[in-house]
Amino acid sequence: MDLNVRAFRTVQEALKEHSIEEVNKKAAARKGGIVGGRARAASISPARRVEIAKKANTARWNKHRSTEGK
Repeated sequence: MDLNVRAFRTVQEALKEHSIEEVNKKAAARKGGIVGGRARAASISPARRVEIAKKANTARWNKHRSTEGK
């Protein structure tokens, strides 16, 4: 049996055991996907979001400055 056919059948069997929505929710939670980011943004205050954005911006600029002299 071709390896691709076997892989396809394995995936099909796995999907029968779990609904696609359940798999997508688990993947989003595990990888911090779109759903996770929106949920996090909705749960924190605007002031906290600004604080996080400033910290990220500072980290980006510090990284840029450390590579300028090379």
